[in-house]
Amino acid sequence: MKRSASRFLCCALLLTTFPPGTALAVDAGAPRIDNGRWTQGAPVFGSVAPGSRVKFGDREVSVSDEGRFVVGIAFDAGPAAELVVTDPGGVTRRYEYSVEPRTYDVQKIGGLPQAMVEPPPEVQQRIEDDQRRVSEARTFDSGIDEFAKPFLWPVSAQVTGVYGSNRILNGVPRQPHFGIDLAAPEGAPVKAAAGGVVRLAARDLYFTGGTIIIDHGHGLTTTYLHLSKLDVAQGQTVDRGAVIGRVGHTGRATGPHLCWRANWFDVRLDASLLLQPAPAKKGEKKK
Repeated sequence: MKRSASRFLCCALLLTTFPPGTALAVDAGAPRIDNGRWTQGAPVFGSVAPGSRVKFGDREVSVSDEGRFVVGIAFDAGPAAELVVTDPGGVTRRYEYSVEPRTYDVQKIGGLPQAMVEPPPEVQQRIEDDQRRVSEARTFDSGIDEFAKPFLWPVSAQVTGVYGSNRILNGVPRQPHFGIDLAAPEGAPVKAAAGGVVRLAARDLYFTGGTIIIDHGHGLTTTYLHLSKLDVAQGQTVDRGAVIGRVGHTGRATGPHLCWRANWFDVRLDASLLLQPAPAKKGEKKK
């Protein structure tokens, strides 16, 4: 299903000619928002005239030869976002968008082994090494263009955990959950949501067990956690829909499921916003 275009464009400002705050009635050079919407946790896909430069916040955004780009909105982003576009002729314009806030679920999980909630001191170095490997896998700003193509759900399953949930483990508040939990049988095939290059294929990370990160280009990655088996290797190119691993409950997991995540560099995104419709939530019927 095609992602809906943004309805939240506020104004277009021509900085080289007009003072800040002056809205233009017509701006043929405005970015076209192709897919996604300006909401917390969302990827936003757009396009500009080929040869343009785009800046989002403090980051220079990669633009494909065709003018396509993607940016990511943080889960706790403020009420406004800004794109600065310099067209091929050198004219710079600023575009401001309002960001739709979200209300996140609260998820309470009890009865966990305490070592799953409070890792013992002797594993801290291992955890830090794991986090470094994951962070490095999300730093690539490659020219891969799979980011602009349709995504698919990596496994057919019920949604049992959603993005942004404020998790309370054994009665203690913890970091929000930034993945989509998809309950599926042990060993069920997991597919690449889109094509790209495998930047991490780790069999035994402390928290996430079998872990795969795929680079789809321009900073957009998807991550597949708790896998019982990995069918790809780091550096391998994969196609959309290719089987990359199997559902498991490795790492810190209470049962077989896939935790599916998305990032724009270090910005944690809601993977479910990459595509629609979603699988049914637990207890709901699929439409």
